[in-house]
Amino acid sequence: MIRGVDIVKGTCLLQKGQPFIVVEREFHTPGKGTAIARVKMKSIKDGSVLTLTIPTQQEVEDADVDVRKCQYQYSDKETYHFMDGETYEQYDVPVSSMEEKKYYLQEGGNYELTIWEGVVIDIKIPYKVVFTVAESENYVKGDTVSGATKPITTETGLVVRVPLFIKQNEKVMVNTETNEYVERVN
Repeated sequence: MIRGVDIVKGTCLLQKGQPFIVVEREFHTPGKGTAIARVKMKSIKDGSVLTLTIPTQQEVEDADVDVRKCQYQYSDKETYHFMDGETYEQYDVPVSSMEEKKYYLQEGGNYELTIWEGVVIDIKIPYKVVFTVAESENYVKGDTVSGATKPITTETGLVVRVPLFIKQNEKVMVNTETNEYVERVN
């Protein structure tokens, strides 16, 4: 059991016998009464979305999950392949179940896999990731308007808007929650 106040993004909860992963959480304190957590969850099995309002002191059932640190090996068109660095156990994750993660997975990178009843239900992507710029347009000197940006494509295919001075083959840090440029990495 987990209290409403302890629920964070990425928490796995059981609702109607199915595992749901929390994708958004917002606290609200009304003028009277107890604070509440508004939670938006996505079903692991069928992708349906459920929204709940939970008083912060109320307990809800959390899913008994196992979290493993694994290295991303590669992907083919249908499967992401991971390996546990300690046990050398292999985990295959269908691309169709987590297609939105494909732009953040880098070969050789370490990720946390959330496993429920022997099935990988989530891949935790770090908050900030360093990417190499694969494609970038050049800009002409003098095109510098304050805050001007241009789109670049990373080696994984992610498109991000960056300042004009970023060039091809440079490394940039990206916020994975908002897909926004953070800084250039040397």
